Amino acid sequence: MSARFLILCSLILTLFSCAEPQVKLLSPSIIPAPQSLQVNSGHFTINEETTLSNNDDFTASYNFLNNFLEHASDRTWKTEYSETNSIILEYDDSISSKEGYSIESNEHNITIKASTDAGAFYAVQSLIQLMPADHNNTTEIHIPAVTIKDEPRFKYRGMHLDVSRHMFDVDFIKKYIEAMAMLKMNNFHWHLTDDQGWRIEIKKYPRLQEVAAYRDSTLLGHYNDTPHQYDGKKYGGFYTQEEVREVIAFAKARHINVIPEIEMPGHAKAAIAAYPELGCTGENIQVAMKWGVFEDIYCPNEETFTFLENVLDEVMELFPSKYIHIGGDEAPKTQWKTSDVAQQVIKENGLKDEHELQSYFIQRMEKYLNSKGRQIIGWDEILEGGLAPNATVMSWRGTNGAVEAAKARHDVIMTPTSHAYFDYYQSENDDEPLAIGGFLPLEKVYHFNPIPVELNDEEAIHVLGVQGNVWTEYMTTSEQVEYMAFPRMLAMSEVAWSADENKNYDSFINRVEYFHKRLDEMDINYANHLYEIEGTLNENQAYELSTKTIGKEIRFTTDGSEPDSSSTVYDSPIPFTADMTLKAQVFDDDEPLGRLFTQEFLYHKGVGATISINKVPHKSYPGSGANGLINGIKGSDSRYGDSEWLGFWGEDLKIRVDFEQEFGVNEIELRFYHAPGQWIYAPNDLKISSDPHAPFSKIKPVSKSGNFYNYKIDLKVASSAFILLVPNYGTIPDGHQGAGNKAWTFIDEIIIK
Repeated sequence: MSARFLILCSLILTLFSCAEPQVKLLSPSIIPAPQSLQVNSGHFTINEETTLSNNDDFTASYNFLNNFLEHASDRTWKTEYSETNSIILEYDDSISSKEGYSIESNEHNITIKASTDAGAFYAVQSLIQLMPADHNNTTEIHIPAVTIKDEPRFKYRGMHLDVSRHMFDVDFIKKYIEAMAMLKMNNFHWHLTDDQGWRIEIKKYPRLQEVAAYRDSTLLGHYNDTPHQYDGKKYGGFYTQEEVREVIAFAKARHINVIPEIEMPGHAKAAIAAYPELGCTGENIQVAMKWGVFEDIYCPNEETFTFLENVLDEVMELFPSKYIHIGGDEAPKTQWKTSDVAQQVIKENGLKDEHELQSYFIQRMEKYLNSKGRQIIGWDEILEGGLAPNATVMSWRGTNGAVEAAKARHDVIMTPTSHAYFDYYQSENDDEPLAIGGFLPLEKVYHFNPIPVELNDEEAIHVLGVQGNVWTEYMTTSEQVEYMAFPRMLAMSEVAWSADENKNYDSFINRVEYFHKRLDEMDINYANHLYEIEGTLNENQAYELSTKTIGKEIRFTTDGSEPDSSSTVYDSPIPFTADMTLKAQVFDDDEPLGRLFTQEFLYHKGVGATISINKVPHKSYPGSGANGLINGIKGSDSRYGDSEWLGFWGEDLKIRVDFEQEFGVNEIELRFYHAPGQWIYAPNDLKISSDPHAPFSKIKPVSKSGNFYNYKIDLKVASSAFILLVPNYGTIPDGHQGAGNKAWTFIDEIIIK
C-alpha cells in the first residue's frame, strides 16, 4: 500500500465529503497495513438502528465487537440479521488462511468474512481502525466504503515483556495485551523468572514466593556507572495462579497465546537463593540486586531435575500454550567446571565438555515437556553443544543462530538485538529515559527483514515469525514500558503481518501520526519522535536535513541561536567549511513541533581526507561508515550505537587515512567506548605509523573517563598518510558479562590537528 495510493484515497474521500458536507470521512489508516485495500464511493453509517449478525463460530470476535460498540454508543446492541444497516460476521470457507479475512463496507452493510474466529477477530480490529479514534458518546459513526482482503505474512507475531527485573500489575499486563490485539499480534512471551526475581506462584515450592520473589535492594543508575549504588529498598512480588489464569483468559479472548518463560540452566540466582541445594556450591546466596549475568547455575543433579519438572507441571496446568520457553541463554559454565556432580554427569553420559552438558540439560527437559505434549523454545545459546531434537530457536544474538537452526530444519523466531530489542534507545536526544544502551529508532525496526539472506526458500519456511522484546532493567514503571514499546510495537506489527510489497515507510509514518490519537484514547504513554529532524553529511561535505512527516517545514540557524518562525527555511544542503553549531526545528505554519535539533561540527584536517578500514563495521552498528570517522561529527557522549559510533565484533582493525598532499600533522585525538556490561571493551593500547613503510609506535590511552578511553597522539611530522592498528580486546574472561564471547570495539571521530 504505497504513499501515492493513500494520498489518492484521501482525495477520493475528500470528494465524497464535498458531496455530503455533513459527513466527515477518514482516510483509511490501518496498522498493520492490509494486503489489499480499495476505497469505494459512499460510506456506511453506524447508528441506533444498526444491528449485529453473528456466525456461531465467531464468538470471541462478536463479543469483542459488541463490547466495543456498546462502550462507544452507550447502548445495548441487537443481534439479528438484517439486509440493511447491519454489521455481518459471515463464515467463508473459501478464505484459506486461518487468520485471513475480508471486509466489504458500503452504504447498506458491513460484511466481515473469515473461515475462523481468529480471522474474524482481525477483521474486527481493522474495522475499528476505520472508525474515528474519539468515537465515544457519538450517535453516529461514519465508515468509508472499502473492500479489504487481508492475511498475515507470518504465523508467529510476538511481543515479550520481562517482569522479573521490574514487575507490573495485572491491569497493565492486560493493557499491554489489548494493544497487541489491536495490532494483530498473537503471542505474548511472559518472562517470569530470572536472577532478580521469581514472579509466578508455584504451590509445591512456597519459598519461591517467600524468598525468590523479593530482592533486598536494587541498583541505582546504569550498570556501567561506578561505583555501583543501591536504593536499599526491598522489591518484588509475584503473580498468583489465579491472576495468571485471569491473564490467560483475557488473552485467549483476543486470540493471543501466552508463552511462559522459566529460565534454565542459567539466570537461576533467585531460585537458588530460595533453595540452595539446587546450585552447584550449596552456599546460601541472595536474589540478585543488580543486572547482568551471574555464575550461579542449576546443578545437573536429580534433585534439580525433579524440582524443574514439578515447577513445569504447575506451569503447564496453568498455560495451555503448545510452547514453553526454557531460556537457555547466558549460562556461565564456571561452576560446572569445578562441580564434582557436573563433571560426573559429563563422564557418565560421554559428553565432551560443559557446552554439551548444557545441551544434555536442555534435551532432558525437552523430553519431559514433549512427553506432556508440549514443545520448547529457547534462546539461540541452546544450539551450543548440540540442539535439542524438537526445539524452536529464538535468535537474539544476530541472525547466525536462526540460519544454523533453519538449515538444520528447526523452526526459528527472529528477535535480534539489532532490530527487536525495545530496551535500546530510540532517539539520540540527550533527555531520553535511561536505557541499557544501543540505538534502535523506529525506522530501523520497520525495515527489519526477518528472512536471513543465507536461507533458500525451503529453509526460509522454518522462520515462523518475529518478536519485539522489552527487557525492564531500566523500566521501573508501566509508563516507561509504554514509552519504550510504542510506537516501535506498531512497526514490528507491520513487519510481522504485512507483505513487503505493502510496506512503505512514508505511508507508515503518516499512519502513525494519526494513530497517536488511538494511543491517546488508550492512555498509552508513547514516544513521539515523528517531528524530529534527521541530519546526514553528503559526499560534497554539505549537511542535509529531513523530517518524515508530510506538510511540514524545517527552519534553521548556524550561529547557535534557536530557530523561530523568521529563521531560514531549509531547502538545500548546508555547506560545512568551518566550525559550526547548527540548530533546526520542524514547523507547522509558524508553530514549532517536536524537539530542537542541534549538531556541532568540528572542522579539522581529516575532514575531506580519504579513509579505509580493513573490516566492515558490524551491520548492527554501521555508524556513518568509514568516512564517519573523519567527517567532523563526534558520536554521542552518553551512549554507543548512534549514527557516528562504529561497532566491530571481535576484529582487529587497520585504519588508514590519506591526505591529498603532504602537510603537518601535530596531534591526533580519538576515543573508544568502554562498557563491559554490554560486552564493549576499549583497546589497552594501539599502534600508529606516519609512514606506511615505517615501524609502528605503541600508544597507551592518556585518560579514562566514564565510559571512554581517550587517546592523544603527538606526531609533529609532515605526512601524507598515517595508519592506526587497533587490536580487539579478545575473548571476554570468566566472571564478566558475556564471558566466552568476543568483545566489541566501538570508535567514533578521529580528530586530526
